[in-house]
Amino acid sequence: MAAVGGLADDRALLGRTSTAERVSDILRSRIAEGFFPPGTRLSEDSIGGALGVSRNTLREAFRLLTHERLLEHQLNRGVFVRVLTDEDVADIYRTRSLVECAVVRGLGEPPFAVDGLADAVAEGRRAARTGDWKGVSTANIHFHRELVALAGSARTDELMRSVFAELRLAFHVVDDPRRLHEPYLARNQQLLEALQEGRRDDAEALLAEYLDDSLRRVLDAYGQRGAEGARAGG
Repeated sequence: MAAVGGLADDRALLGRTSTAERVSDILRSRIAEGFFPPGTRLSEDSIGGALGVSRNTLREAFRLLTHERLLEHQLNRGVFVRVLTDEDVADIYRTRSLVECAVVRGLGEPPFAVDGLADAVAEGRRAARTGDWKGVSTANIHFHRELVALAGSARTDELMRSVFAELRLAFHVVDDPRRLHEPYLARNQQLLEALQEGRRDDAEALLAEYLDDSLRRVLDAYGQRGAEGARAGG
């Protein structure tokens, strides 16, 4: 019992850590929604005051999100929402291909539990009908989270939650979200139908091609952004 006696002194840390995690959840969602776009400096005073949390709690939340690669600390400047490089984007998609294709490959025998995928497809169509392309992007992320969830692995879900959150940073710098996201409404439907029909191998092939095409589209958008910036600066 003596070995655990000192743990009582750490009891206060539980509440503080829990609060920091809740704050990080709020900020993660705001970053995903584009409320804090890439490159934004996060003010400790403004955010701490708005949320009613201490500076220490907020700094712990920043640390958690920095570990997730959503924020970065710049010496003597503060904390900023990360701006992804081309290499970052390529690495995100490499991770997606490794994980998502492996999930489909390991599904076992049909039928597969694809109700969540069907809901995400419907969500995307509803958003497209109203011209809500940010909503289409969100639905697309939901589709791929549901796909990963088919593995039934909490560790994989946690890993990919971070990857998808980081992916949203790339989407937020795209000037024409409709051009980027609209093609995947039909492709998500194709993937859903393949899985509904138990065609696992076809679904994996469709997914691999899908992710390759998506990477090219995002990198093209990044290239256009860079070219426009160069013209503006020149």
